Amino acid sequence: MASVLRSAARRFTISRRNYATLLVAEHDNKALNPATLQAAAAAAKLPGSTSLDILVCGNNSSAVADAAAKVGGASRVLHVEHEKLANYMPDVTAELLEHLQKSNSYKVICSPASSTYKEVLPRLAAKLDTQPIFDIVAVGQEEGVFTRPMYAGNAISTVKSTDATQLLTFRPTAFEPSPAGSGVAIEKVDAPSFEGTGIEWLSNSEKTSDKPQLSTANRVISGGRGLKNGENFEKVLEPFCDKLGAAMGASRAAVDAGFVPNELQIGQTGKVVAPELYIAVGVSGAIQHLAGMKDSKTIVAINKDADAPIFQVSDYGLVADLFEAVPEIMQKV
Repeated sequence: MASVLRSAARRFTISRRNYATLLVAEHDNKALNPATLQAAAAAAKLPGSTSLDILVCGNNSSAVADAAAKVGGASRVLHVEHEKLANYMPDVTAELLEHLQKSNSYKVICSPASSTYKEVLPRLAAKLDTQPIFDIVAVGQEEGVFTRPMYAGNAISTVKSTDATQLLTFRPTAFEPSPAGSGVAIEKVDAPSFEGTGIEWLSNSEKTSDKPQLSTANRVISGGRGLKNGENFEKVLEPFCDKLGAAMGASRAAVDAGFVPNELQIGQTGKVVAPELYIAVGVSGAIQHLAGMKDSKTIVAINKDADAPIFQVSDYGLVADLFEAVPEIMQKV
């Protein structure tokens, strides 16, 4: 019996061995994306992780490195500058992460769940021969155990990884932001000699705006196919957003119809949001869309179809013609 207990204790000790974690910061070379703060809070929950390095890779991104140094729980900031890192090209970013993993023996490399790392981490996984785990919403008490949604959020699965190196992304809306820290050291790291795969950066189609950003806004108003065309997004939905200080979003149906650009898409294949207030205007509520917004604190739906699926997840519903209801609401707000 004693030998069995010693063996079990030894296995437990091994499974909880100390290791280092690398968090890749999300940014635009000017400011740190708040999603990085949520990812840092999630990384702090990893059993056995005793240090958290934050990587800021980009070009002319010193301000981002300064902000990352103040993230609570960070041990140090690794700052890598190179012109090829200016736009998160997936091939060279994966090369950099592979270089850092081999240099520092990171057991976990993680990031916020975003379209950027949906491209980067699979490339890195192929290089390291490991299985990435995306969109984690909870970290288990046992090492390598995580919870993540499946089937557009209709099922929640618990998975366990035994890989020597774990590649993870955390859904920002599932974690509270990490509190501010006292500041840690910033270490300049030389970029490796990038080989690349021939991918070239052409342009960024996303429009810059001083209005609330979709991924971080406390209020979001999204439009669906019920708005009928892009002109109504400008005439009906945009003034509504301005009135409430909300960010504008859209369903996949509206994006596929060409009403608005794809950076406004909310859903399984778009952005995942969880604002304090989410107003769905003319959105039917397909499963794909619900996966991107059903964690919102308060959901309001406006739709003339009383049987629309969106009403099944909404806290408040208004069965009415949106072209009459929205102007009336604006007058009373």
